[in-house]
Amino acid sequence: MLTKHLAILFFALCPLLSASAADKPAHLFILTGQSNMAGMDPKLGFEPEAKIAFPDADVAYIKVAVGGMPIRYWVDEWNDIATMLKDHPNAKSVTFCWMQGENDSKTGLHAPYADALKQLIANLRRDLKRPDLNVVIGRISDHERINPPAWKVVRDAQVEVAKGDVHGAWVDCDDLNDKEIKGVMTNDLHYTKPGYELLGRRFVRQAKALIENQKPSENGRPE
Repeated sequence: MLTKHLAILFFALCPLLSASAADKPAHLFILTGQSNMAGMDPKLGFEPEAKIAFPDADVAYIKVAVGGMPIRYWVDEWNDIATMLKDHPNAKSVTFCWMQGENDSKTGLHAPYADALKQLIANLRRDLKRPDLNVVIGRISDHERINPPAWKVVRDAQVEVAKGDVHGAWVDCDDLNDKEIKGVMTNDLHYTKPGYELLGRRFVRQAKALIENQKPSENGRPE
């Protein structure tokens, strides 16, 4: 169960928050998901973009990603999670960045995906006592090789949940996985190095729009 990972997330974020300057706002990011989140190095795209987006604020993040992990292991009653923010009034925003869904598409667990994702978000908002938690969902790419109908269900669910949430946005990943394999251009399951960098930047750009009460990019590709 990933309760342990979320407990680690809590204890890891606390010192980062405590270090924030008293006169500076703090923007907190939780980067979670499976292999394509695990493959994203925040230092190559996320961090540089965050410095551009929030030059006068502290940005703290934690990444908890496990390859091949279906969503059902994330939807849990995380009763052992204490609030992260009660002693940190400068935490202006908290954003949950989600990059997961391939496993559910490949293993026939696609039907309840939308409801599971909504419950996951609701649980986080409850446990963190942040009803204003922003959510940026990475839509799984156009790989679609194993079970195309199920893959489409998850893709559609991710956009539906993001657009149906007042604090939600989504990120398009269809251009992040284009690889030449044996001379043939392929929509791979995993992304290229530039693709992972752009993924991090898109997460920050969509989050910035939500934080500033602006409309996030509707096509998932914020400039």
